Amino acid sequence: MYRFFRRMRFLFTFRKSIPFAKDFFLSHEVTKGKKGLFAALLLGYVLFPFDVIPDFLLMFGILDDIAVVTFLLQQMVKAAPDSLKEKHQLFE
Repeated sequence: MYRFFRRMRFLFTFRKSIPFAKDFFLSHEVTKGKKGLFAALLLGYVLFPFDVIPDFLLMFGILDDIAVVTFLLQQMVKAAPDSLKEKHQLFE
C-alpha cells in the first residue's frame, strides 16, 4: 500500500513526471514496442475528440482526463527498467 501512495505522489508531482517520461522514451533499456505502445496510447488519448465525461462539466470533465493520464503514467512506471526507477526514486 505504501508503494501505491508513493507512486501516486510521484505522478501528481507534475514536475517529476515530465523528466521521467522523457527518460523513459529516450532509454535504450526500454524496448521499442513499449515505447510505441505508450506513445500511441498517450497521443491517442490527446487526439481522441470524445471524453467519457465532457470537459464542459468543469470538475468532473477534468477528473476523468487526470485519471486516464495518471493510469497511463503508472503503467509506464511499472514497465520501466529498474535503473530508471532508481534514478527517479521509484522503488518497488
